[in-house]
Amino acid sequence: MPEHLSALDLVLTGDPALFAIVRLSIAVSFSAVLLAAVLGVPLGAAIALSSFPGRDAAIVMLNAMMGLPPVVIGLVVYLALSHSGPLGAWGLLFTPQAMVIAQTILVTPIIAALARQTIEDLWLEYRDELTAMEVGPMRRIATLVWDARFSLITALLAGFGRAAAEVGAVIIVGGNIDGFTRTMTTAIALETSKGDLPLAIGLGLVLIAIVVAVNALAWALRRAAERLAG
Repeated sequence: MPEHLSALDLVLTGDPALFAIVRLSIAVSFSAVLLAAVLGVPLGAAIALSSFPGRDAAIVMLNAMMGLPPVVIGLVVYLALSHSGPLGAWGLLFTPQAMVIAQTILVTPIIAALARQTIEDLWLEYRDELTAMEVGPMRRIATLVWDARFSLITALLAGFGRAAAEVGAVIIVGGNIDGFTRTMTTAIALETSKGDLPLAIGLGLVLIAIVVAVNALAWALRRAAERLAG
């Protein structure tokens, strides 16, 4: 990036390097949240509607995994994708795909835990009715997930917030390579270490604006969908 320019200046001048960083950040975060939703929502629903030995311990572990240390997950993914690791043949280390994998691991427990609580509360409300109708397990999950779809948006937004703010894991597995794996958060860390605080602050404000915009859009879509459904 050009020296002595704020993030706002770079935005106003249409700096391609900044827009590349923003595009990559959004793409990685949205991809991770999508994959985490595909994995986490069914997992949370299955735990919410199942009874098995060790269920309480599984819930405790799932809730605890919401606070997984990013640098530890980054290290685990790094070791798995390194040349000597079990997945080294994939050649994904220091690529955006590796960053998506790390973020997906971090976000999945958040979505799964919140989905479990939401669907379990809904199950307590509808249990007698669904049992009387002899609804099967898979259809039961589908019914409750659909009925809780508006509430589950909050879980997805929580996951997106975690992904968008992530820095430790993506630096380890992505390498913060300029023009290839540099995201908003890693750029902020780099500019701060270089002492370019105005640019770091500007990038931070841009990141916050993106997160707020995504949440505002999701809220507007939810309200519109609720009005149509009502």
